[in-house]
This record gives sequence, C-alpha cells and structure tokens, in this order.
Amino acid sequence: MNDKFLKPYDPLETEPKIYKLWEESGYFNPDNLPERHKTPYTIVMPPPNVTGILHVGHALGLTLQDLMIRYQRMQGKKTLWLPGTDHAGIATQSKVEKEIKKNENKSRFDLGREELVHRVEAFAKQSHDTIISQTKVMGASCDWSREAFTLDEKRNLAVRTVFKQMYDDGLIYRGHRIVNWDPKGQTTISDDEVVYEERDAKFYTFKYSKDFPISISTTRPETKVGDTAVAVHPDDTRYQEYIGKEYDAVFCGVPIHIKIITDKEVDKEFGTGALGVTPAHSKIDWEMGQKNNLPVVQVIDEKARMMVGDERILGKKTTEARDIIVEWLKSENLLEKEESVKQNISTAERTGGIIEPLPKLQWFIAVNKPFKIKNSNITGIKTGEETTLKEIMTNVVKNGQTNIIPDYFNKTYFHWIEKLGDWCISRQIWYGHRIPVWYKGTELYCGTEAPKEDGWIQDEDTLDTWFSSGMWTFSTLGWPEKTKDFEIYHPTDVLETAYDILFFWVARMILMTGYVLGDIPFKNVYLHGMVRDAKGRKMSKSLGNNIDPVEMSTKFGTDAERITLIVANTPGTDFKISEDKIRGYKNFANKIWNVTRFVLSNIEGFDVNEKPEIVAENQKQIDELNETIKDITKDIDEYRFYMASEKIYHYFWHNFADIIIEQSKAPIFGTDEKAKKSAQWTTYHILINSLKLLHPFMPFVTEEIWGNLPHKNKKLLMIEEWPA
Repeated sequence: MNDKFLKPYDPLETEPKIYKLWEESGYFNPDNLPERHKTPYTIVMPPPNVTGILHVGHALGLTLQDLMIRYQRMQGKKTLWLPGTDHAGIATQSKVEKEIKKNENKSRFDLGREELVHRVEAFAKQSHDTIISQTKVMGASCDWSREAFTLDEKRNLAVRTVFKQMYDDGLIYRGHRIVNWDPKGQTTISDDEVVYEERDAKFYTFKYSKDFPISISTTRPETKVGDTAVAVHPDDTRYQEYIGKEYDAVFCGVPIHIKIITDKEVDKEFGTGALGVTPAHSKIDWEMGQKNNLPVVQVIDEKARMMVGDERILGKKTTEARDIIVEWLKSENLLEKEESVKQNISTAERTGGIIEPLPKLQWFIAVNKPFKIKNSNITGIKTGEETTLKEIMTNVVKNGQTNIIPDYFNKTYFHWIEKLGDWCISRQIWYGHRIPVWYKGTELYCGTEAPKEDGWIQDEDTLDTWFSSGMWTFSTLGWPEKTKDFEIYHPTDVLETAYDILFFWVARMILMTGYVLGDIPFKNVYLHGMVRDAKGRKMSKSLGNNIDPVEMSTKFGTDAERITLIVANTPGTDFKISEDKIRGYKNFANKIWNVTRFVLSNIEGFDVNEKPEIVAENQKQIDELNETIKDITKDIDEYRFYMASEKIYHYFWHNFADIIIEQSKAPIFGTDEKAKKSAQWTTYHILINSLKLLHPFMPFVTEEIWGNLPHKNKKLLMIEEWPA
C-alpha cells in the first residue's frame, strides 16, 4: 500500500496534479483515445460570457456536462466536449462602459469606436483567461485544442456566410418597426432580454379635450400627444355612434387628430373600454395602426425625451412630461379619475434602463416567410419544398428529433414559438459582429467580404449576440468549410443548459441549424434549474449570498462541490445549495479514501488479479453490486443523474463501508484461508467497480486512488471501461 493512504486525503494538493495528468495524457482530445472508442459522442459547451467570472450556475452546468462526457468515454465513445466563450456584445460592452464612466467620466462617444472596441477586447481577454482557469478547477475534461470564441475569425466567417444566405433568400430584411429601445444602453434589445419589474404606478382616466366624446385610461399620459386613434370593441354598445368618426384636439399644446376604430382585442371591461392608440410607442398599437392605415407619430426620442410640444414638455424626460401633462389635465378639468395600481415595467436586462418602444429602421429575420429548404433531414419537411423558420422550430421538437428534458418544457417551447414575431437582429453597439452590409448613395451591397470599389460605407450596427451563438454547434466544428470534425461530430448529442435560455439560445440554435443545414443541432436538450441559496433565494451581490465555486473547491475539494450539485437536483427545477451541504460531501470523499486504505492494508501478499473461489456470502454481495451497476447505468442513460448519484453514494457509504467492510473483518482476520481470500477479492472487486461508478461524479479522488491500486495493466481511470 502506498504511504500516501496513511495520511488524510488532501484535495488541494491532489486536484491540480490530477488535472495536469489528464491534460498531458491527451485523452481530452477524441483523436487520441484508444482504438475501442469508435462511436462519436459530442457536447458543445454553452459558452460563458466573457463578462467576469464563473458563478455556481456555471459550475452546475460544467459538472453535468463533464459527468456525461466521462460516462460516455468510459462506455467506449469517441467523446468530444468542445469548449468556448461568448463575446456577449451588450453585456460585455456595457460592463466596460460603466467602468470608463466611473473612472474617467467619459462615454463611448468620447472614446470613439476603435478605442472602445480595443478596451472591450482587453477586458474580454482577461475575463476569458479567468474563466478557462476556473473551468479547469471544476475538472472539465474538454478538448482545449478545439476551443472557440463567438467573435473569432472562423466564427465571423460563419456569421457573414449565414447573413448573406438569409438575405439572398429574403429572410433577412431592413425595415421600420417598433422595437424595444434601451435609452440607457442606446441600443435595441430582443423581447427575451426584457426583464419585467412590478412597480407602483398611477392609472389616469381623462378626455383629450372638453368636446371629445370618449374617455380613455392610461398609465402613460405623456405618450398621448402621439395618439392617432381610439380603439373600442366592435360590440361595445356605448361607442357605436362614434365608430369611424374623426376628431381634432389640442392636447397640452400639441395638435392631434384622432380616428375612432374597432379592434376585437380591446377589453370592454378594462378602464373605460376605450384605448388611446399610439402606433409609434407600443407594439400592440403599431399592429392596430398597420391594420387601420394610421399615421405613425413619434413623440419620444432615443434618450427618452419628448420630441414635440411647447416649452412645457419639449425636451423633457418622459417622467417629467407625465407630471406636467397630468397637472394640465387637472387645470383643464379633463382628469376624471386617478388610481394607484401595480404595473409591470419593462427594463433592459443588462443596463436596468426602462424600455421605450420606438419605431426604428432595423434588421430583422422573418420567421413566417416561406422559403425553399435546400437540404432537409427534418421529418415532415422535404428537400426543395417551401417551409418557414417557425415550422422548422416546431417540427424538430414535435416529431421527437430533438428531445427536451424534462418534457414538460415542450409546452413552454411551443407557446413561445406561437407568439414569436420577426426577430430584430441589429444592435446599436460597437462590440460584436458588424453587419455585412455596405451602402453607397442609394445602393446596398450584402456580402461575406467588403466591396472592392471605393466609396462604400459599412453598416454601423452589430448583430444580436444570439445570431452568432445560434450557430454554435456547427460553426465550432469548422462550418462553412467541409471539415472532418463537422462530418463526424454533427449533429451533437446533448445540449446541457439552464431552462431560462430555452428561448434565447436553444430555440435559436434549432432555427439556425434547421435553416443552414436542414438538420437538428442536438438530439437532446437537458435543462437544469437555477441554483439558489439555502433559503431558496436567488444568488445576488446585494443579498451577499453568492457562492463562489472556486472558493468552495479550495475549501472542500471540487469532488465535494460536484456531487453536492448533482444529488437531489432534478432537471428543470431550482436547487438549493449551502456551504454546509458541500462540507458534508467532503466527508464522503474522505470516506472513499479511508475505505480504500482499509481494503489495501488487508490485501498485502494477495494477488487481486487472480479470482479465488467465492463463498456464498460474498457472491450475494457481488450480485448486489451488479444490480447497483445495472440501476445506476440505466439512470445515467435516462438522464436521472440525481438518482444515480444518490444510489452510488448510499451504496458506497451504507452498503459497502457500513456493512460489507464490517462483515469482511471476521474472515480477513480469521484462519479460514478460503473465506479470507474470498473476502479480500470481493472487497477489492467492489472497491474498483465503485471507483468506476463514482468517477463521473467525483473524478479527482477516484483517479488519485486508481493510480495507486495494484492493477495488472495500469491506465487512467478516465479511459477505463464502465463496469458491466
């Protein structure tokens, strides 16, 4: 027995040494795996944003992905876990802009595009290096030789290629539409990046003027200077005589022209049952305006200030203008009611700015427009036939080609697709993939490379981050080149990610891959929940309840942290974690170490590679082990990692350590040679199989023990065969 087992297990000393051993073996790269590893098995890592450091949610994702990869590698698969990071345009740029504002009191416009991008890139590089070192601390057995970045040159070529294809197919277009404008970040954001916050608000009921026949209600009187209609339900008897009529009024000094229209979407019971329609500042009103050919009058600018009015409101912030208009309504005796209500306010996820719906000239992807699919491996959609991006997204999940775990998220997925409108893909930021479109006078050129002639000016906007990360499964494998990697490893086997980006990312990957390749990006989607503190609260800086995964690894060992994140953590549900919980599993790592010491100290002089005659009691124990192996294998195959981890934990501690080891002492220290050899071989046999079962969950301690066992043919545990 190696003397190291005489000392307590020290994860801090062991883990970096073991990770170095794995890296040097070359087995993270599937090209270097032994002959038996034939069938490809692929996971692309959800690329963490280069905005800082890994949090405990990342640690959970990395642990689950590594568990799958290690298990499949032991099963003899040619495993590729492809790592990478995401430039995360808005998030990264806004973080750097905040620092510049704080330290230098300058805006991006003071610095200019080139200097700002240079600074963001420097920050992103530093953040990337931190993230990679933290990923290694978690034991991630990914192929670093294939690492990718969403904004590197290879990915940029893929982005430009797809943009041009979609543009040529008429799926990408430029148009005026209502978008979510973030006045703080000075850019558009997608619907999915809007965060709703419940706040106190006032609900005002009033008339535009004394002789206007209908009262309306709103929480935003300042937008009413841009109203061009009042909508009522077609069946509302109160307003029948006014439908189709038009009225002029002067609202707080601003002349307005109002037409009375009908719309079935108007709720007769809400407020007065009449809705002031502002086509320029509401998506719902925009749609009504389009249906009724209403003029679009923009009254709020990009800085959330009033664009119309006299000295009372012109140039004022919307919140100031609101108060002024309410005072005017009171002075004119037009205000009928003022109520306190709760309201969901739309805010920008990254900057916290209050969203202003604005009509803007932007780039969009048409999700309902038919196009001819060039090649199709999608069930229900034939090569060469017309389809839409929405149909692709629906079909691959509905027909089971992509399987979502847990399956109750299917309903959520389909509901989101049903409501999905055209995707606004342009962003008014400087860090990201620049839109591959150039202008010269009234001419427009779209291409993968800039035009050769002089005088062309490239579009200033960049693309939504999700456009590039939507191609992640195939751009990382070398597309648009026809690479061997792409041929072998696509479609990927599993995408493991948090349920909150089912729409942001998962759906868009299905959209992009379906369009570009006529195929699925992954066969399975495993959704994990949010990691919360012991009280079930969200982790946040303000609450001071963040758990730093690297700090936990330093304190208790990565193995303890990993198994804590898996035991009792069912897919799709939120999960509570605490330092005490992790500390508890550190004891389990110590238990594995101590049991090994007992087994090894009691097989001195015994050849473990020669199986002796096994007595009945030991045979029963071996049969129990085989049942446990069968059970755990089935659980992992069916993505019940929480059950598999609990079973191996209970088996090792309560069956093996508490019962089998105790029962083995009498024959091992007794005089019956047959019983002694049988007990020695059985305890060793159970130990090595338990180490194999534990390896995907707790790779460091198991690998360290494995390297110090009296094997006949020594090789790393990470490429050993999974027990049958």
